Amino acid sequence: MSARFPRVASLRGAAGLRARLEELGCPLPCDDEILSAPDSPLADALRLPPSVPGGPREAGGPRVGNRWVIQPMEGWDGTHQGLPTELTRRRWRRFGRSGAGWIWGGEAVAVRADGRANPHQLLISEDTAAALGALRRELLEAARVAAESGDAPALERPPLVGLQLTHSGRWSRPTEAGPAPRIAFRHPLLDPRVGVADDTTLWRDRELEELVRDYARAAALAQAEGFDFVDLKHCHGYLLHEFLAARHRPGRFGGPRLEDRTRFCFEILDAVRDAAPGLAVGVRLSAFDRVPHRPATAGDAEAKSGRRPGRGVPESHPRPYELGFGIDQEAPERSDLREAIALVRALVEAGVRWFNVSAGSPYYVPHIQRPAAFPPSDGYEPPEDPLVGVTRLLQAARTLKREVPEATIVSTGWSYLQEYLPHTAQACVREGWFDAVGLGRMALSYPHLPADVMAGRPLERRLLCRTFSDCTTAPRNGMVSGCYPLDDFYKRRPEHETLERLKRSAAEGETR
Repeated sequence: MSARFPRVASLRGAAGLRARLEELGCPLPCDDEILSAPDSPLADALRLPPSVPGGPREAGGPRVGNRWVIQPMEGWDGTHQGLPTELTRRRWRRFGRSGAGWIWGGEAVAVRADGRANPHQLLISEDTAAALGALRRELLEAARVAAESGDAPALERPPLVGLQLTHSGRWSRPTEAGPAPRIAFRHPLLDPRVGVADDTTLWRDRELEELVRDYARAAALAQAEGFDFVDLKHCHGYLLHEFLAARHRPGRFGGPRLEDRTRFCFEILDAVRDAAPGLAVGVRLSAFDRVPHRPATAGDAEAKSGRRPGRGVPESHPRPYELGFGIDQEAPERSDLREAIALVRALVEAGVRWFNVSAGSPYYVPHIQRPAAFPPSDGYEPPEDPLVGVTRLLQAARTLKREVPEATIVSTGWSYLQEYLPHTAQACVREGWFDAVGLGRMALSYPHLPADVMAGRPLERRLLCRTFSDCTTAPRNGMVSGCYPLDDFYKRRPEHETLERLKRSAAEGETR
């Protein structure tokens, strides 16, 4: 599969990007010149409000040294016991050398074994917590060395480092045996994708009460290991995100009212507050979703109208569509952020004030969650110019900041901007769209981009993520996670040739 839209690298400067954005009807600012520290808005320190459940709302919070954030990753290179390996440690050291002042979660870590999204995801338990704490210390040491050597700017304080806590729910795959979903509610479009045929995998209310205790135990372990905060992951189709759309779930944790669908979240917050007093909490939130997509076939109306088979099209779905969060139920191709705004306000009232805004899920709407030119091997070609997806994500973060100004908002969706990421990030932060800029896939190929931007160094174009999606295709086919096209370390690994063979085979099959 290949992209069918103008490549970002082919645009002629910031003016060329602005022209393309205008052509697409995408209101996104972009500066002509990248400023270095101390003049750059991206180098400004950020005083965070306190974000402690039930804690004081007026006390001063921590201060981060700049507006760059490294997003949490879901690693595929831990041990079967959930411990980090040298590959994991290498990734965290690179995050430390990035120059970013805020490491949001560092890694998606399961709170119990059956909640791992892959057999090599990290797990937090009494047996693994010390190794996770060592990861944090290695990251901070790498940040110190980078600052002392001048490779990264000196920070007023070490980077703020958190740990993302998760249960993968519907997308759990804790062993090599295959999917082992635990679902919040029956979903007629997603159940077949993970082999759900009856209610046996549905969480019972009493089981969820036990899971609340697992989150609290995990938070206490993270606090004991020195993490500055934990993130309660409410995004990308995983369990806490799925509960936000559980309108048809019976019992205490579902129903038509948002208050009922978020009860699980707030019970976890109460338990974390009791188990880990004073520990800061953030929430990474998929603020909107879409109907699950699949590749179009030759018989679809989309293909018959002249669009190439393979592009993403929505599954046939009912209207109103009541199975998603942040969706206009009457027109589910559109977002409706009213419930996302209400949730953020409720969390702020409860003392949680740090939010990392994402959308959708990599499993069923990857073009919404991470706009890319090229799909992973099990995906579909983008149904829109990825710049549209970038704008949609950044506008959602902007809306939440505008509607709940007391919240600190980290934005998502930057990697596809490539050469123009700093131009656009600088403009958005200067104009107050949100507070900080979160780097995901770009941090795999080019982790020190923030340091280069703030130091005024030219971008290393050969390291810019071009959204080839190999960092997804590889682990989906049993290989360790990493940037195989651009990181020389992964190019030299034997998996690189395996990955190339797989891609060649897929391309040959597409052309038959």
